[in-house]
Amino acid sequence: MDIRENPFRLGFGLMRLPKNEDGSIDLPQVKLMADRFLEAGGTYFDTAYAYDSGESEKAFKAAIADRYPREQYTVATKLIAWNLCHDEASAKAQFFTSLERTGAGYFDFYLLHALQRNNYTKYDEYHIWDFVKEQKAKGLIKKWGFSFHADPKLLEELLTLHPDADFVQLQVNYADWDNPGVASRRNMEICRAHGKPVVVMEPVKGGILANPIPSVKKIFDEAAPGMSYASWAVRFAASQENILAVLSGMSSLEQMEDNLSYMQNFRPLNHQEMDIIRRVQKAIEDDKTIPCTACHYCTKGCPQNIPIPEIFAVENRKKDSPHFRTVREYNIVTHGHGRASDCIQCGQCEGACPQHLPIIELLEKCRDIES
Repeated sequence: MDIRENPFRLGFGLMRLPKNEDGSIDLPQVKLMADRFLEAGGTYFDTAYAYDSGESEKAFKAAIADRYPREQYTVATKLIAWNLCHDEASAKAQFFTSLERTGAGYFDFYLLHALQRNNYTKYDEYHIWDFVKEQKAKGLIKKWGFSFHADPKLLEELLTLHPDADFVQLQVNYADWDNPGVASRRNMEICRAHGKPVVVMEPVKGGILANPIPSVKKIFDEAAPGMSYASWAVRFAASQENILAVLSGMSSLEQMEDNLSYMQNFRPLNHQEMDIIRRVQKAIEDDKTIPCTACHYCTKGCPQNIPIPEIFAVENRKKDSPHFRTVREYNIVTHGHGRASDCIQCGQCEGACPQHLPIIELLEKCRDIES
């Protein structure tokens, strides 16, 4: 479908699905959310082999594939060659496992997952680029691309080496628009120059922009009282050119209803609203909070088992909390895990971080909470 023919730009991201008290996915609520999404005109569902250890793909099957005709939805999933596999065969096997888990029959969109400087060569080593082309030729993939968490130079190299990629998935939000560690604007420009439509991930930056810092809240509240903070973030991403879909990782029916309230009949940000966004970007630039999205890529190989995103979340709240509350929250998140002071500065976390945060330095600062 031509991008211009698809006014419904919201995609249902299945990375942060609602959970029961025991940690399992709340499937009845997911079904209600899927029903509401499809009823409103949405079609794009995004999951991955790695999400929730495969439970996300299974939830997609139960909530959508088993309940709706195949022509009513499109589904995207992803193959991760730098984690959860140990050789070429186990990497490629993910594709067929995902087919079984999702029950989709074929994938409308298939992605090489989370390409970064420290892992992209694995997709060459395991011949994954050729593999997805083979599956497309067989009709098991309609369009293929890759999700990207690195610098513009590498993106330019990859699109030059692989001009037949159909699309790219990028982290795009107003907080990272000119952030050199993410380079949303520049990466968007490169995709446009190569004629590649973009699927937006992290429009709300892992939920951070749904509950932004006080100075940002003040600007938005004065401009549009009652409008959700998430709506500004999602609409900013959807207002960009060359957008195939904007993914929102919704965790409740309430979040679904909020997203649909402004995306079902989408209206791009106007000049006055963009001026408000620029004021917000300046407020964020002046703030010193840690822009961690809690993706947990950093924790999977940590030899000290340090819950890095959770520690950063406590640090980010510290300035607005009494000391006793900060210490209490810190003790809760580090219970049974390593603490900031346990860091041995091996650097594994920094190599895995999509946000390119100086994690070792930040953990050093977080040690103050322990005292």
